[in-house]
Amino acid sequence: MGTLGKAIYTVGFWIRETGQAIDRLGCRLQGKYYFQEQLSRHRTLMNVFDKAPVVDKDAFVAPSASVIGDVHVGQGSSIWYGCVLRGDVNSISVGSGTNIQDNSLVHVAKSNLSGKVLPTIIGDNVTVGHSAVIHGCTVEDEAFVGMGATLLDGVVVEKHAMVAAGALVRQNTRIPCGEVWGGNPAKFLRKLTEEEIAFISQSATNYTNLAQVHAAENAKTFDEIEFEKLLRKKFARRDEEYDSMLGVVREVPPQLILPDNILPEKSVKAT
Repeated sequence: MGTLGKAIYTVGFWIRETGQAIDRLGCRLQGKYYFQEQLSRHRTLMNVFDKAPVVDKDAFVAPSASVIGDVHVGQGSSIWYGCVLRGDVNSISVGSGTNIQDNSLVHVAKSNLSGKVLPTIIGDNVTVGHSAVIHGCTVEDEAFVGMGATLLDGVVVEKHAMVAAGALVRQNTRIPCGEVWGGNPAKFLRKLTEEEIAFISQSATNYTNLAQVHAAENAKTFDEIEFEKLLRKKFARRDEEYDSMLGVVREVPPQLILPDNILPEKSVKAT
């Protein structure tokens, strides 16, 4: 930050401080009748000093997620509600088409006991289940981390490998391609079937499609939301049998219809 930038930042800081001081003064003058609004300081994307997140324009980051510091999120990836990706003492890289599901935590290690630098690298088309913890690890392309799993420093999950839900994977463990590991501590359970390997890719695709719907929903204006409320109220009590007796045809507005790619069984029936 140059001299001019520092000056502008300082002026902005004092303007904000002055506004807060005036607000506090007004509250005291109102006495017991005042209403104090609690301001949330949450920021979905937040820099740490000179480290700022880089999120592809086609990625979805939920409003309640926190992406902090040196974090890169690739095309078509999705960071879901309540997730924290904190790249402060090292970097986090999330590839394309990857989904990190609700309440998951991704962090890094500056170095381990042997002095090895441990960023977190998550590849393409990876699924990370709800409430998983990934710390200073490498998860290769098209791998699967189950719900509530914990991956400690130095873990490597190879391509087409799966960590079972609730597993605790100890430091520096390598999970080979095509294997399922689970338990506490995690151990080899069995080989993945061809259907399960195909499911990993399909899971990533499903979440990419679902993320588009959530992104569109979160981008709606207040007027659009209120209009859809009226539409839902109007069509909530529709009786198709009664309508057919009257010869009335009521088409559901397109605003209330999910895309076919979100309901795969619907598209299958159509074909």
